[in-house]
Formats: sequence, C-alpha cells, structure tokens
Amino acid sequence: MNKKKATWTMVLMVLLLAASVFTAAVGWGPTGTGSAKNIKLGLDLSGGVSITYQAVEDNPSAEDMADTVYKLQQRVDQYSTEASVYQEGGNRINIEIPGVSDANAILEELGKPGSLTFQLEDGTVVLDGNQVESAEAGVQNDSMGNSQHVVSLSFTEEGAKAFAEATAENVGNPIYIVYDGEVISYPTVEEAITDGKCVISGSFTAESASNLASSIRIGSLSLELEEIRSNVVGAQLGEQAISTSLIAGAIGLLIVIIFMIYAYKMPGVIAGFALIMYTAMELVALNAFDMTLTLSGIAGVILSIGMAVDANVIIYARIREEIAEGKTVRSAINIGFKKALTAIIDGNVTTLIAAFVLNFMATGSVKGFAQTLALGIVISMFTACVISRIIVNAAYGMGMQDEKYFGRAKELKTIRFVERRKVFFAIALVFILSGPAAMLINSGAGNGVLNLSMDFKGGTSTDVTFNEDYDINQIDSDIKPVIQEVIGDAEIQAQKVAGGTEVIFKTRALDMEEREALESSLDENFGIADYTNEEGETEKNISFETISSTVSSEMRSDAVLAVVVAVICMLIYIWFRFSDIRFATSAVLALCHDVLVVLACYAIVRISVGSTFIACMLTIVGYSINATIVIFDRIRENLRERGKNEPLAHVVNKSITQTLTRSVYTSFTTFVTIAALYVVGVPTIKEFALPLMVGIVAGGFSSVCITGPLWYMMKVRSDQKAALEEQKGGSSGKKNKK
Repeated sequence: MNKKKATWTMVLMVLLLAASVFTAAVGWGPTGTGSAKNIKLGLDLSGGVSITYQAVEDNPSAEDMADTVYKLQQRVDQYSTEASVYQEGGNRINIEIPGVSDANAILEELGKPGSLTFQLEDGTVVLDGNQVESAEAGVQNDSMGNSQHVVSLSFTEEGAKAFAEATAENVGNPIYIVYDGEVISYPTVEEAITDGKCVISGSFTAESASNLASSIRIGSLSLELEEIRSNVVGAQLGEQAISTSLIAGAIGLLIVIIFMIYAYKMPGVIAGFALIMYTAMELVALNAFDMTLTLSGIAGVILSIGMAVDANVIIYARIREEIAEGKTVRSAINIGFKKALTAIIDGNVTTLIAAFVLNFMATGSVKGFAQTLALGIVISMFTACVISRIIVNAAYGMGMQDEKYFGRAKELKTIRFVERRKVFFAIALVFILSGPAAMLINSGAGNGVLNLSMDFKGGTSTDVTFNEDYDINQIDSDIKPVIQEVIGDAEIQAQKVAGGTEVIFKTRALDMEEREALESSLDENFGIADYTNEEGETEKNISFETISSTVSSEMRSDAVLAVVVAVICMLIYIWFRFSDIRFATSAVLALCHDVLVVLACYAIVRISVGSTFIACMLTIVGYSINATIVIFDRIRENLRERGKNEPLAHVVNKSITQTLTRSVYTSFTTFVTIAALYVVGVPTIKEFALPLMVGIVAGGFSSVCITGPLWYMMKVRSDQKAALEEQKGGSSGKKNKK
C-alpha cells in the first residue's frame, strides 16, 4: 500500500469511527435514529407494562397454573426476551413486558387468553387447545409453484391421534377452529392427517396468518384467563443504576486503552481505536436489532469490551513474536494476522455455537443473553480482524515501518507447568470442594444451601398507594431502607405505577406478622392513602399477594438442558477442529472447574442467586473456553513443528509459556472492566460483578494451569496404552509364528 492510498485509508477509518460514535451518541434525524438512547431497555431500567390475569376456573390446579405460566412466557417472548411471567396468589398470573408504554395495545395484541377447540360441523369437539403443541405462520409454495401464506400446526401425541381419527372420517368436510366461542377458521380436510402435523392454507395475508397462529397459541393455554388489571409501571431501578454503569464502562474502557498503548505501543493505539469502534457498533446494533437491554445486559456489554481486546492481544503478540524471529515488519504483520486468525476463529466460533444453542432452546433472559453474546462476538471479530488489520497496514504504508513501533517479543524462560500439575490440581480441588463445604454449613445452619432470590423461590408483592408521589430515586433512598429494616433483607424490587402514587414492592415471602409490621411502618413514615371498601369502612390502601418465582421450573430445566447441549456441541466442535477428543475433554473439565468455583463464591459470600446467576455462569463458560482454545491452538502448532527428540512435556510447557502474556493481559483487561463496574455500580450490579471477577480469575487459572497438563496426562496414558497393546500384539505374533 503506497503512502497516498494509506493516508486515504486512514482518513476513511477515522470518518467511519466518527460516524459510528456519532450514531451511537446522537443518532440521525429528528428522532435520533440509531442512537443508544433509543435502545429498548428492560423493566428494571425503563419500566413497561404490567398485566394481571385471573383464571376463570374457581380452583385451578397447581399443575395447570404452572403450565399456563410456562406457555404464556413463550408467548410474550415475541415482545421481549426479558419479559417475565409469574404466578400471583393461587389463581392469578402477572405478565411484565419491558420497553412499552401502551397497555391497551399490548392487551389487544396479546388478546384475551380464552378457550380453543377444534370441532366438527355438528359441534362435536375433536380436541382442545391444550393438545396443540405449536402454531406458526409461514410461507410455502402451492401446486402451481406460487408462494402463499399458511399456518403450520403440530399436535401432542394425544392430539395427533384424535386429529388423525377426525380427519380420516371427515375428508371433504371442514373442521372448525373455535376460539372463545367464535369461529376463527374452518379449513376443509383434503386427506387424513396421521403424522400430527397439518398446514392451513387459504387466502391469507402475512398479517392474517400471523393473527390466526397467535390466536391458536393463546388458546392452547391450560386455563381460560380474564384480565383484571393492567398498569404502566416505572423502572425497578433508579437513573443512578444506568449512570453509574455507564461511568464504569467509560472508566474500564479508558483503562484498557491506556494499558494496551503501554503494552503494545502503536498497535495499542490501533487496538484502542478498534475498541471504541466496537463499543459504538455494539450500541448501534442493539438498536438496529431491537434487543432489550437490562442492567445485567449493560454489565454484559461492558464485559464484552474486556473480551473484545483478546483478539487484538493475540494478533499483536503474534506480530512481536515474528519480529523476534527475524522477520521484517511487513512479513511479521502478514504472518501475525494469519497465524492469530485460527485461534480467534476457533475460540469465537466455539462460543457462537453455545450462543446459537441457547437462543434456540432456552427462553426468557437466557435467550436474550445468548442474542447479545452472539452479536458481541461477531462485531468483536470484525473490528479485530478487519478494522485493525486495515489500520495496521495503513499505518505501515504511512511510514511506521520500524520495529520500534511494534516492539519485539521477549524470550521467556519456559515454565514447567506440566511438572507442577499436582500442585495446580490440588489448588483447583480445594476451591472446588469449598463450595459443597459451604453449602453443607449453610444447610446445617438452616439458611439454605444457596441464597436463592425471588427470581427462583418467589416472595411477596406489596401494592401500596401513598399520600404523596415519590419518584424511583426517593423510593430507593428513603423507602427501601425502611422496608429492609422491617424484613431484615436487602433484596427489594420496586415498581412505580405511572399516573399516580401507587408503588409495587417485591420482597422475600412475608408472614402475617411481618406484613402487619410493614404496613404500620410505611404508614408511620410515609403515609398510606385511605380508601372505602364495599362495606363502607375506611381502610389503608395496601395489599399483599404471594408471588411465584419469575424463573419457573420449566424455564430452569430449559436453561439447564440448553447449557448441556451447548457444552456437548462445543466439545464436538473442538474434537473436530483439533482431531483429538482429549483436547475437548480437558476443555470441558476446565469449564466444570470454573463453574464450580463461581458456585462456591455464591455459596460462601451468600450472593443472591437470581436471574443474573444464569447470565454470570454462561459468561464464564464463554470467557473460559475462549482462553483455553488459544493455548490448544499453540500446542497443535508446536506439535507440527516438534523435534524428533523433543519431550511432549516440553511442547506443552513451551506452548503455555508462549501464550502466557496473552492470557495475563486478557484476564487483566477483562478483570479491570468488571472491577470498575463493581467499584462504582449500584448494589444490584455489584452482586453480578463480584462472581464474574472470581470467574475471570478461575478461568485464567484453569486455562493456563489445568487444561494443558490435563491434556498431557491423557495423551501420555493413551500413548502408553497403545504402545502396550502393540507390544502385546507383537509378542503374540512371534509366539504364533514360532
């Protein structure tokens, strides 16, 4: 690249950065299109709509209520992956959808969750909505090859059998789909349908097909529901939560950039450029893809800043190594990017696989986390492998061709990691066992093995109408401490209902005595409004309801299954890429170590285990596997260049030592971003940041000290076994020959 072309390239990159930052900060047009301020925020940050339904049936069973909650959760996921559905009392279900302010529009779209039946012309019911497994709008070609909008249905095993009998006996006749007493479709049976799946075709538009599918899904609930109230509620957390998190992000980003410049000189400046570009593009993309951002999501974005620097560290460390081996700067740049690409792709693709599996299989916040994770990975790979490379080449073309601009890797004395494996394994075992030990102690003290939050064990919802109007910041600073003093617990969620003085508090489960004490304390300190009941008596406008966990048992099982499948898929990918099951096995064992150490942190420190717990664990899995892949990639490379008499232990030790700088730098930069969040963040975010910091340290330790020696042990044992079998085979052959 000549100097003129390089100069124009650099100018173009600067303009691209400026455009990205401007779009993220200000946006375009009167509405600020693309601006970060237009990102859809979760219920904890911006509020939304709260809708309460009640079962029409007098005494619904716990099984039907749980099934209805689960199906409604899947239904509202279309509005936001951060929407939550939970049981209130014995027969009510509450739905909270963030980022919207028109309750009537949501109710109109969601519809009245009534009954659904499939009937014959004489009114005979063939099956009900509970036997419908799924209903989706789509497009398919007709017999003439023309595309048409259709609705695809699939039934449960029981429903498939009933539908097969009905269609076999009624070919040429319609089957009526009746929703809440109204016929919404009457497709004609063309043939017997025996596989449990059917397609409804006709003169559908995209909208009408979607509406029919939506009505069938709503009607497949186990219970018929009626709406009893809907409110627009404010953010659960104050503006301080957002502002402090943004400050933490800026501090973390600044520290990382300064460190990169100090460590890598001119490439560090380019890495800082790429990181700012990454942050701006991430914010624009969150806006463009209409993703919902919660407080833990903000932490995830800040964390991804630390993780995004990893690819830059790998690349620039490689360039320095090539210069140290005597390559020219031009060659070092080309070879450095080329050699680093394999590790970057393998590490990120492995994490992407996990994200896709989680997005496909999980629900709720886990699905939202997976989408944000995948988006961050793709953008970080683009900025590191494309933007950084363009800028480095442009800088070289502009005259920065001396190695002093890039530095030269210092030759480190090979550290004997393999020989010290017993010490490392012992340390790992101590930290792993500290978790079960703490859980046993907690259980023995009657505190529960883990400090489960309302998200997992439910609690009490207290609906209070005050005499005065308190904003969310006043609620945080003045009212919450009073509630904490009464109930002895700091986990308090607050939502302010728009257009009045009503506030909803969610706490741990309260008994009757605690409820009375709380009512008395709130009235004494802040004044609860009066109202006249049906008997004409004056009462305080406060009510208490028992609420279920927002993370249902089905959602938990979905999340666990999704994580298991994701780990298996990662194992298969590593096995395929490295052609050695031992690499995959040691990587997964290291993941188990990291997760168990973080779990120990939750048990020992008694950090509240809520919805962010799942996000924290998934973040650690993604971070740890990425670090491990880099070391495995270097082991694979050194095995190809292994000398005839070079011991395998030396290959492993050399590989870990060569990547040690990268491992330390990446762990440091990621730790710094989270530490900044912990120092200046609100209490809620501190509970997310602390286990993440523990996980980062655990992940760095397992990648450097556990995975390589573990692979070495399995490799040596496998080789010894193969040699022994070969020796036995040879001896047997000689005996037979004799």
